[in-house]
Amino acid sequence: MKILVDKDTKVLVQGITGNQGTFHSKAMIDFGTNVVAGVTPKRGGQEVNGVPVYNTIKEAQEKHEIDATVIFVPAKFTGGAMNEAIDANIPLIIVITEHVPVWDAARAVTKAKEKGITILGPNTPGLVSTDGCKLGIMPNVIFKPGNVGVIARSGTLSYEVIWNMTKEEIGQTTCIGIGGDPSHGMGFVEGLELFEKDPNTKAMVLIGEIGGTEEEHAAEYIKKHVSKPVVAFIGGRQAPPGKKMGHAGAIVSGGKGTAASKIKVLEEAGVGVARLLSDVPKLLKKKLK
Repeated sequence: MKILVDKDTKVLVQGITGNQGTFHSKAMIDFGTNVVAGVTPKRGGQEVNGVPVYNTIKEAQEKHEIDATVIFVPAKFTGGAMNEAIDANIPLIIVITEHVPVWDAARAVTKAKEKGITILGPNTPGLVSTDGCKLGIMPNVIFKPGNVGVIARSGTLSYEVIWNMTKEEIGQTTCIGIGGDPSHGMGFVEGLELFEKDPNTKAMVLIGEIGGTEEEHAAEYIKKHVSKPVVAFIGGRQAPPGKKMGHAGAIVSGGKGTAASKIKVLEEAGVGVARLLSDVPKLLKKKLK
């Protein structure tokens, strides 16, 4: 079953002529991603990594079928880029950019939901299907095809967990970064739902962190709807109260969103919670026996 993307997904890169767009589009192509077009205003007619560049998404769609777009656009222009993709009815939008104004993100996410469009991010490392499709900035070398789905708020923590899994010969089906901003698109619950329905995914790894209530909602959903084994890791266990730790969404307030509260509700839902990143493969092996 396809989870959002597969090796046949036709991908657009918005901001492909910038440093980040150029570098990461090459890595995506090297991974096997079918990047068919790029868009940068006033740069139409150029080529980047062998990919034709257009001024607008509309121009690109006249020549190419597009299933998904990855946005590498400066934060002040990201709201416009998201809206252009939504107006073009691209079904999957991956927003890599960080520091996107919360109001820009919230408006775009609401608009996308009304049209049945999926957004990942902003501030996401992206999405990887190990059959040969990478959208975003996750390192190519850490993945191994397998039967475990991974969904994470933190890019860096997810890289560590995935690499530890790969070293222990535990492969992945799809790895989803939902992003660390307080206003974002797809969350844990939607990702868990996709993995639960996927016959190729036999277990799931949830990588959370302090702040917000995403993990609490995930625990409630797991308790009611998930039949497959779930292992989790929560970053920020040593964070002082009231401190923001990296992500804009990783701030504890009003006594909610602490690592301890998240671990408690996840364990009550039957989730194996790793105390160390390196413990995730061990817990997975126990759950998959």
